Amino acid sequence: MRAPHRPRLAAVAVAVLALASILALPVTEAAAQARGGTLKMSYPEPTHLNPAIVSGTPTGIPGVQLFAGLVLHDDKFQPQPYLAERWTISPDGRTYTFHLVKNATFHDGKPITSEDVKFSIETVKANHPFGVAMHRALEAVETPNPSTVVFRMSHPNPSFMSVVAPILLPVLPKHVYGTGDDIKKHPANQKPVGSGPFKFVEWQPGRHLILERFDKFFKPGRPYLDRVIFEYITDPAARLAAIETGAIHLLPYNYVGVGNLKRVEQLAHLGVTTKGYEAIGPLFWLEINLRKKELSDVRVRQALNHALDKQLILKDIFLGYGKVADGPLVSASPFYNPKIRRYEYSLDKANKLLDEAGYKRGADGTRFKLVLDFIPGTADTQSVGEYIREQAKKVGIDMTLRASPDFPTWAGRMGRWEFDLSLDAVFNWPDPVVGVERTYISSNIKQAVWTNVMGYNNPKVDELFAQAQREQTLEKRRAIYHQVQDVLTAELPIIWLSEIGYTTVWNKDYDGIPTNIWGTMSPFDTVHWKKAK
Repeated sequence: MRAPHRPRLAAVAVAVLALASILALPVTEAAAQARGGTLKMSYPEPTHLNPAIVSGTPTGIPGVQLFAGLVLHDDKFQPQPYLAERWTISPDGRTYTFHLVKNATFHDGKPITSEDVKFSIETVKANHPFGVAMHRALEAVETPNPSTVVFRMSHPNPSFMSVVAPILLPVLPKHVYGTGDDIKKHPANQKPVGSGPFKFVEWQPGRHLILERFDKFFKPGRPYLDRVIFEYITDPAARLAAIETGAIHLLPYNYVGVGNLKRVEQLAHLGVTTKGYEAIGPLFWLEINLRKKELSDVRVRQALNHALDKQLILKDIFLGYGKVADGPLVSASPFYNPKIRRYEYSLDKANKLLDEAGYKRGADGTRFKLVLDFIPGTADTQSVGEYIREQAKKVGIDMTLRASPDFPTWAGRMGRWEFDLSLDAVFNWPDPVVGVERTYISSNIKQAVWTNVMGYNNPKVDELFAQAQREQTLEKRRAIYHQVQDVLTAELPIIWLSEIGYTTVWNKDYDGIPTNIWGTMSPFDTVHWKKAK
């Protein structure tokens, strides 16, 4: 992951106006002829379709088709106009003013206004799993006219342009969601009225989700496809067969299974790319419920870390796709500490630490028992779980592997803190303020997946994250995040395993599959079927 390069503030308005002019060019005749066709893809089924109140790709991928955001980002992390045609940032970095595209409407025909944007960001801040972290600096939102929205910050907030993309700030219709009902239980979460390039048609749980082109989308001529269909294929073998035979056309986020990548790379009709995950910064890790007596002892957590051969996991299970991870930031981040504390693979050290913690082996060689959950979706994750179970046995820990039948079941267990350990894939996102601190700050200990479900509480870490959010210079922010990494790798609320080498597999009958820094968590308005007439 790379952090976005930010131009001098005085140049921002000029750059944005230039980008707006480029993106306002008329759609070419060739592109117009590409209209039509259906893209079918498979991915884990979400619990609902409102990305303003939940994190993660199961909701995020369809969510960005249904809801627009203020900006998109290019491959250098620079913001580009989307629902906002232009914007300015005050010299002190505390006021952001956005001007919306004129005549944009929601799928029900109602106009999109600044009041909707205000409602949306307030909804995200209050309900999103890391809304507090993203918008701690947000002091006020003003709507001087229907097409202008002004965000005022309590202090400079260099991460703000990273959090107004559709995946992190989906623009919701206030007239639909602002009814006073509990937003987390709102019926529109299941049948949304959106602002994006595709509109909701049908969701049959366990079968499919159907989205259809929104003909009055604010980008003229877009989207090109008639519809996007999400097929919920839970069986990995059936999923592989579907992409091979053309029954489905797109599998993002390694959903084809790492073990199948070499095979699909040999098929002429399929494309495989690792592009499109730069803003994601995916980490695969072992999450720890610190409320569990045995796991509350740092020596036990250190022992577990020593008991795992991360190079073996990377080489034998992930087939070399990715890198070993030893801390909370991916190595490509400008805030990464290359001198991070590491725990060598050593069963002797693991056993010694467990002895020191007072957990002696019983007559059967067992010290204590734990349950290991894992996020469902691929066989690779289960394989890692099986490896950890066997390694734990070698140091006297009786570990039971617990599979969840689907994503909602696993997410519910995590959200209710009903776990001991769990394998998970979690994202750094484009800035640590967005994706890293939400896992570790005490104010984000919530009963919701992808928050601080471990129950980790360290006031020093809280303050360091707060300081880093306010600093404007890269150098000062880097120094603070190095301190954060020092503390976290000593206390180990997480055992970090690997940086995930995500891939996207797609059918070459389709062009325009997003490979920007957001990848398939980008709108599919550019995707088109080559055979469309």
